[in-house]
Amino acid sequence: MIASLEGEVVDVGLGRVVLDVGGVGYELVVPTSLLSSLPPVGGRARVHTRMVVREDSMTLYGFSSPDERALFDLLTGVTGVGPKVALAFLSALKPDALRRAVIANDADALTVVPGVGKKVAQRVVLDLRDKLGGEGPDLIATGPLADVRDALLALGLTPVEASQALADVDPEGKAPDDLLREALQKVGR
Repeated sequence: MIASLEGEVVDVGLGRVVLDVGGVGYELVVPTSLLSSLPPVGGRARVHTRMVVREDSMTLYGFSSPDERALFDLLTGVTGVGPKVALAFLSALKPDALRRAVIANDADALTVVPGVGKKVAQRVVLDLRDKLGGEGPDLIATGPLADVRDALLALGLTPVEASQALADVDPEGKAPDDLLREALQKVGR
C-alpha cells in the first residue's frame, strides 16, 4: 500500500497531478482543494494517497491530509458513492463542513456537490452520522462552542472526543479561549 508520496511536481492538470518520486512519475487523481495548495511545477510536495484497485484499473488518489484520506475512505464505503463522487465531495466541501453537514443531518447541504442528488446525500448522512460522531442530540454546537469544537478537531481529537469534552461546558459569559481551556482539561480525564 502506498500511504504517501513526496517528490517534485512535474505536471498539474484538471483533477490530477504528476509527482516525480525518485525518477518515477506517479499520476494522482486529486480533489480541486489539493490542486490549489500545490507548489508550482518544479516545487516539492507531499501528498497522502489511497490506491483503489478495480477489475480494469489501478488508480492512485491524492489528498492534502490523512484526515481527507480518511473521509474519502468513509465516503467510498457508502452505497452509491464511488471514488469519483467521493472526490467531488472533497472538492466541493472542506472536511469540517462535510462533517458538520453529516452530524447536523443536513442532506441539503450535501446536494451542492456536483452529481449528488437528494437520495445519495441522505444515504451519506445516514451511513456516516454514527461514524463521524453524530450519535448524540447535544452534539451540534453553535456560536462559540462551534469554534471551540473546530479547534479541538484541528488539534487531532475525534468528533466523539470533541463532543465529550464539550458536553458539560457552559459558554455563558466566557471567552472562546477560556472555553477551549476548559474543554482541554476534560480531555485528559
